[in-house]
Amino acid sequence: MPDAVIIGAGPNGLVAANLLADAGWSVEVLEAQPEPGGAVRSDRGVHPDFVSDVFSAFYPLAAASPILADLRLGEDGLSWSRAPRVLAHPLADGRCAVLDSGSTRTAEGLDAFAPGDGAAWLDLCATWERLGPDIIRALFTPFPPVRPAVRLAAGLRAAGGLRLARSLLLPVRRLGEEQFRGEAARLLLAGNALHADLGPEAAGSGGFGWLMSMLGQTYGFPVPVGGAGALTDALVRRLERHGGAVRCGERVNEVVVRGGRAVGVRTASGEAVPASRAVLADVSAPALFGELLDARHLPGSLLNDLRRFQWDFATFKVDWALDGPVPWTAGEASTAGTVHLADGVDGLTRFAAQIATGQVPDRPFLLFGQMTTADATRSPAGTESAWAYTHVPHRIKGDAGGDSLTGLWDRREQEAMADRVENEIERWAPGFRSRVRSRRVLAPPTLEAMDANLHGGAINGGTAAAHQQLVFRPMPGTGRPETPVKGLFLASASAHPGGGVHGAPGANAARAALRGRRSPVVRVPWRVRAGQTAED
Repeated sequence: MPDAVIIGAGPNGLVAANLLADAGWSVEVLEAQPEPGGAVRSDRGVHPDFVSDVFSAFYPLAAASPILADLRLGEDGLSWSRAPRVLAHPLADGRCAVLDSGSTRTAEGLDAFAPGDGAAWLDLCATWERLGPDIIRALFTPFPPVRPAVRLAAGLRAAGGLRLARSLLLPVRRLGEEQFRGEAARLLLAGNALHADLGPEAAGSGGFGWLMSMLGQTYGFPVPVGGAGALTDALVRRLERHGGAVRCGERVNEVVVRGGRAVGVRTASGEAVPASRAVLADVSAPALFGELLDARHLPGSLLNDLRRFQWDFATFKVDWALDGPVPWTAGEASTAGTVHLADGVDGLTRFAAQIATGQVPDRPFLLFGQMTTADATRSPAGTESAWAYTHVPHRIKGDAGGDSLTGLWDRREQEAMADRVENEIERWAPGFRSRVRSRRVLAPPTLEAMDANLHGGAINGGTAAAHQQLVFRPMPGTGRPETPVKGLFLASASAHPGGGVHGAPGANAARAALRGRRSPVVRVPWRVRAGQTAED
């Protein structure tokens, strides 16, 4: 009987499993899909000569994460690669805003747009140099992060106190207008804020845009050599070296509770898998509390709050195998791993407003990934493995683009939206479509079918807006991995600190389980196969 059963072999589940195994626990990970990884997987499904990242692709938070660093995954085959430039945002006049791998180079580029913006950017970088280490420690520490918070508060006072705190709470549009004269720096901040579901007018989007920009400039937007799946492979290899096991194709249907404590799980095949110490769930909060647990084990206030849980935007993604490099009008974009495509901050606001009102955007904001530019192993020389994703509403009321998209996402709607995405790329890279050798379309229901945590194509485990962060994540009064059921811990991106591949929710859950290890050990003498019965 394992000490711990972990539901889900996404990055958080695998990080949790590794930390428990390091502490000497026996661990069994159950994954519903045929392979581990959750949203960190790669394949050759677009073209046999091209490696494509199916979901996530660039990992600045992984590079910054002390949790992943401590696992020393390089010993299990993981290596990282980076594009020459971090991020580019082409403008309609052929110029290009560029986030470079050094603050001086980024500042020089911004000064070309508006003299003085380089110095203003370096001021933001100086704030990061002062506060960045404490912000990272606070992000990757269970809530409340007492010691990091004390250091961070001291740093905030030294860096400007309330004035700085105000700046980081600003909507990113306002932050950009206060700090910069030119459009380039404003675009870098606003585009990075929309890596989450934070539009230019959202409170706190300024701080998030600044954080992502500083992470990118400091760590780059690195990619695992050989594909995103290499990160998952390293986590699995490490776990197996320490005696843990991953079983794929095993969907969990129920967390079994006895005497107010989680004592195991039951799979879709009817097998009961006991856990003598803990159950950790790398699943969304709605899935754990609304599907896997019987409501009688939960307080009514939690169930009421669960009805208010808000998902982040739905996602629509297209992957391509390209016969040649993307023919960007703005040449600097050809050296960036990530490219943002939108008509300025106003275009980002228009995009976010259309989603908020239930309209499929007619001019979608695109995050475009050039994977061979970032890692030459992804496709043959002279070609490009590429992808782009955009966001759409979960509940579609209308289509601003005129294709009568309804959210049914049948073949017609998928192809029409993919064409819309390609037409948008053509505006910034004329001739792009002529280089498409093959493409794959991943609509919101497809993403969810491939990873149940991506509910409706939501990729962040729930909105990143302020009302669902910190003590409000996933519901008010939580903020920690413990649940009302003893021995059961939430280990997914629905928990603090949220989405991104950094391992913090899994690590926090594992540490919480280890803190409770002196609780009476529950020995449950059963492992029931389908067709047998067990006392619940």
